[in-house]
Amino acid sequence: MTEQWRGRFLEDFAAGDVYRSRLGRTVTETDNIWFTLLTMNTNQMHFNRPFAERTEFGQPLVVSSLTLAIVLGLSVADTSENAVANLGWDEIKLPKPVYAGDTIWAESEVLSARESKSRPSVGIVAVRTRGINQRGEVVIEFKRTFMVYKRDAREASPAFPGTDTDWSV
Repeated sequence: MTEQWRGRFLEDFAAGDVYRSRLGRTVTETDNIWFTLLTMNTNQMHFNRPFAERTEFGQPLVVSSLTLAIVLGLSVADTSENAVANLGWDEIKLPKPVYAGDTIWAESEVLSARESKSRPSVGIVAVRTRGINQRGEVVIEFKRTFMVYKRDAREASPAFPGTDTDWSV
């Protein structure tokens, strides 16, 4: 049977490694409006086109917390698919605006990786992640720390159910 990708475990991280998301994600106007409503953000800059057109941006801005959520999500397959928990986000910076129609990719650099001092089956990884748009501009940057399973952790064993079917017959 071909081994399937299961994400990175603590042993797979080394300071200086850089991972780029395989997929990009185009942000739509619907994404922005729904997220604005979901989070009860009442700043008209995000949902009132005539209001936003009068500003220096000339159009509605994508809610910055949606940008954070998308870039974080894009980075999960490369960084925290086997995480136990996020421990913190630091130094969130938004150097360029994001607009509906922009496509964003994630790039993460490993800053550190170490075994946990109190939990033998996990470790602590710190990364710096950047969201980059289709013009090559960094639109968001943040540091994130998360707890991740070691490869042999019982909790991280494959969860695919067994079957009676023998494919070799």
